[in-house]
Amino acid sequence: MPIERLIFSLLQSPLVVSMTFNPVFEAEKIKDLIISWRRDFHMYPELKYEEERTSKIVEEHLREWGYSIKRVGTGIIADIGDGEKTIALRADMDALPIQEENDVPYKSRIPGKMHACGHDAHTAMLLGAGKIIAEHAEEFNGRVRLIFQPAEEGGNGAVKMIEGGALEGVNAIFGFHVWMDLPSGVIGIREGPFLAGAGIFSGKLVGKGGHGAAPHEARDPLPALAELILAYQTIVSRNVDPIETGVVSVTSVHAGTAFNVIPEKAEFKGTFRFFKGEVGELIKRRMDEIARGVAIAHNLEYELSIDELTPPTINDPEMAGFARKVAEKYGLKYGEVPPTMGAEDFSFYLQRVPGAFLALGIRNEEKGIIYPHHHPKFDVDEDVLHLGTAMEVALALEFLR
Repeated sequence: MPIERLIFSLLQSPLVVSMTFNPVFEAEKIKDLIISWRRDFHMYPELKYEEERTSKIVEEHLREWGYSIKRVGTGIIADIGDGEKTIALRADMDALPIQEENDVPYKSRIPGKMHACGHDAHTAMLLGAGKIIAEHAEEFNGRVRLIFQPAEEGGNGAVKMIEGGALEGVNAIFGFHVWMDLPSGVIGIREGPFLAGAGIFSGKLVGKGGHGAAPHEARDPLPALAELILAYQTIVSRNVDPIETGVVSVTSVHAGTAFNVIPEKAEFKGTFRFFKGEVGELIKRRMDEIARGVAIAHNLEYELSIDELTPPTINDPEMAGFARKVAEKYGLKYGEVPPTMGAEDFSFYLQRVPGAFLALGIRNEEKGIIYPHHHPKFDVDEDVLHLGTAMEVALALEFLR
């Protein structure tokens, strides 16, 4: 067979990646650049809705590469290309109020603030994807939208971005999170529920203070609070179908200041998690019923505030299947990632647009990268970040074909 016909035949094969543009090869070329961006963001972490420096750097690069930009507070919506279909790729940018304990050259230089969840890596990966996409814009048969989101950590920045138009005209959306529970370099893909819905609660039991030696003259809220905490532990174990799942955790308790004084009030707060909306509603109802019942039993008054922060993150099965095909086509390692009771406001995007939230494994015991998310010694295996970039580019390229 003449060499020309052989090359033409190979290019027509669905199993062969384009010889002119391979996202994996392109990401490998800028691997060090992605790492340098990640380290810079890591050294200067910014908390929710404070991401001024981070977003400024991101915007400057995107404008230089030809993206049209819309600012939503400290968030960025960046578009490139045109066509019938639009795919969105999202990264979050905010850090956490944690004092870093790593001894590394890129350690946080801002006291009490740290990228302890990997959002610095997410931003760097998507910025790398943005660079590659801009350099090959003519090969994308449609529009690519990059969403750099603020305030994922408890600020519901996704809602602000949606209100700012992040999903207008979008046909599909994908996001990435570095994942300590997966081996480094493995892309985690899951159909259906991936992360839990999350809520917070706070309350107090109010009685009558008094002397510790004369409890009969007081109305002590402390024994009542002890009962309430124990009773809250039965909400899931004795009210939720064992086939389903949920979590109720009282995480903070405050009452009294002196050893011999019965306090007037006892305060508490915590979180609850769920995968199904009906389970979340059951948990909220039982928390209120228990608080009211305990207060009545102890002749106390009570206050309880319950707020649902984020719904469950539920991946569209078709989009998850598409992601698997893309990973396989480009030779990227992938596997199923187990569900977790952690929460992510990417869920708000998935309520409105088909898509999937993916994980990139970063666990590397040889490098000592073993600490969980939100730990003062959390770190990422930087040598695999370009794989996240490659997958983001590949998802956009294949979706817009």
